[in-house]
Amino acid sequence: MPLSRRRMVHALGGLALPAAWSANAQSYPGKPVRIVVPFTPGGSNDVLGRVLAQKLGEAWGQTVVVENKPGASGNIGADLVAKSPADGLNLLIAANNILTMNSAMFSKMPFNPVKDLESVSLLGWVPVVLAVRTSLGVSSVRELIEASKKKQGGLVYASSGMGSPQHLSAELFRSLAKIDMVHVPYKGAAPAITDLIAGQVDMMFGAINSLLPHIKSGRLTALGVTSAKRIQVLPNVPTVAETVPGYESDIWIGLSTAAGTPPDIVNKVNRDVRTVLRMPDVKEKLAEQGIEAAPSTPAEMAKLVSSDLARWTKVIQDAGIKAD
Repeated sequence: MPLSRRRMVHALGGLALPAAWSANAQSYPGKPVRIVVPFTPGGSNDVLGRVLAQKLGEAWGQTVVVENKPGASGNIGADLVAKSPADGLNLLIAANNILTMNSAMFSKMPFNPVKDLESVSLLGWVPVVLAVRTSLGVSSVRELIEASKKKQGGLVYASSGMGSPQHLSAELFRSLAKIDMVHVPYKGAAPAITDLIAGQVDMMFGAINSLLPHIKSGRLTALGVTSAKRIQVLPNVPTVAETVPGYESDIWIGLSTAAGTPPDIVNKVNRDVRTVLRMPDVKEKLAEQGIEAAPSTPAEMAKLVSSDLARWTKVIQDAGIKAD
């Protein structure tokens, strides 16, 4: 049986890197390093950025600062790093929507996510859960599909924003399940969840850290997880793919830098990032935020970007989604 995307990256994340480092890598960083988080403070991307800044700063004996540069679905912060000098001193917390979705949704991109950014390492995965308002009265993905078929126009689903990974998770589901659904985008997950609990919308695909408290309290019902296999925190909740074959949608977050950065510097940062992500206190802190630490090699992150770019471009084009 072939490895899932996540298992493949996990397996390759443990490969050893070359022992010999050039003069560039040995002297790196030599100057303060900036980690750009292209979203507002407080979310999963910000948590990863600040954990890395603290630990890498200690390891390098150098100042590592976090700068939040939100806007345009992450494009503003990403463009800043893409146009920075290729010296590894500007790092980007790169959410998968920036690298694999935005280019298909924005008519004019300020940078090319493949040509202008260099993959350094995958950082982590954030499980996505399909949840419904308890009052909807469905208890499985199959029952949800049948309920949507019976309702004219389909059920109403919320998302944390137009073109967000949560939105596209729902669109992939709609396409593969061959049903109609009505999309209501919100400015973030919190207001979407509030309206879901209140019964203003029927369902949503959301990050586990946002939905889990409401699932545990019984205010929402979890029908499925979007990963290739079940997750430890909700062991009795099936994958969506158990009902809708071929369905898989993850939120993953990586680390990138400007294209053209010397490979020895990329490899040094990769090595040190992998060391940080294996630290027990780091894994625990990330797990508290619903993030599964998942370091990888630069090549494997680049391969993931390439495959997901093709997959999500098709979903976006088929659904006619535009962010501008």
